[in-house]
Amino acid sequence: MNPAWSVVFFTVLAGFGQGLAVALATAVLAGVIAPANPFLLWGLACAILLLSAGLASSFLHLGHPLRAWRAAAMWRTSWLSREVIVLPVFLAVLALWWLAVWRGAPPALLAWGLPLAAVAGAGLLWWCTAMIYACIRFIQEWAHPLTVWNYVLIGLSSGLMLATALATARQETALAAALGPAALAVTLAAIVARLASFHRNARLKPKSTLQSATGIRARRLVQMTMGMSAGSFNTREFFHGVAVAAVRRIRLGALGLGFVLPMLLLAWGLATSAPSLVVAAVLVQSVGLLAERWTFFAQASHPQNLYYQRVA
Repeated sequence: MNPAWSVVFFTVLAGFGQGLAVALATAVLAGVIAPANPFLLWGLACAILLLSAGLASSFLHLGHPLRAWRAAAMWRTSWLSREVIVLPVFLAVLALWWLAVWRGAPPALLAWGLPLAAVAGAGLLWWCTAMIYACIRFIQEWAHPLTVWNYVLIGLSSGLMLATALATARQETALAAALGPAALAVTLAAIVARLASFHRNARLKPKSTLQSATGIRARRLVQMTMGMSAGSFNTREFFHGVAVAAVRRIRLGALGLGFVLPMLLLAWGLATSAPSLVVAAVLVQSVGLLAERWTFFAQASHPQNLYYQRVA
């Protein structure tokens, strides 16, 4: 597939925001931070900003942005429509939580109600986003439970990293000490899941063949041209056009910058109490996750490429 940068930025930014919200909610539920701690105002504002920026970037993918509301019309059958509905509801929950902390809402609401609602909203949004791709059966690289796990684990990893950096910068020592090891553990789980998906996809055998794509039942069939003299919608939208060797380098860069180097920087920063290293871990990971998300879309092989991507 040809990755759309608007969708790449949306999934990365939304993942950061969801993971940050879950990290804050879990810290409150576990009693690591007080339900009315002013630090929550900073963290929740950051999560809301990231989700809003992701939502804004997704509009760039639309041919007619003013008609975006129609995307919610097919909620009974479309995971994309469900995502369109869940995202603003999740944003509303975070905004309500921010207002509750600022205005001093009842303790039960701050300690249990709103944090649990935030965790549920983030989980539901991850499920809807991942199922947009996991439900497409003819794209084998996506049609697997690992797609859902990758979205959840990568989002949690980036959110925990960001929460640790914010806590370190705001001198919330106890919170940073609790979130840091969790960020390392989840990031390790995320890279294991991503490597598992890479291993699985490398061993896939396409269900479609050149014979089934063209309808020609000859036992031996060799395609010499792609059937046209110029590009088309099919050649632009369903194939990235990047060489195999370059894709491999991007994938290695995604693993290194998205997982390995951030873990090393975070561990070093926590061990030496150096906030700059923790912040650097977040910045490096953000670049790596953009590359990782690009590879997620680029690795998908649409069956139509059996015909349209063969060039004389």
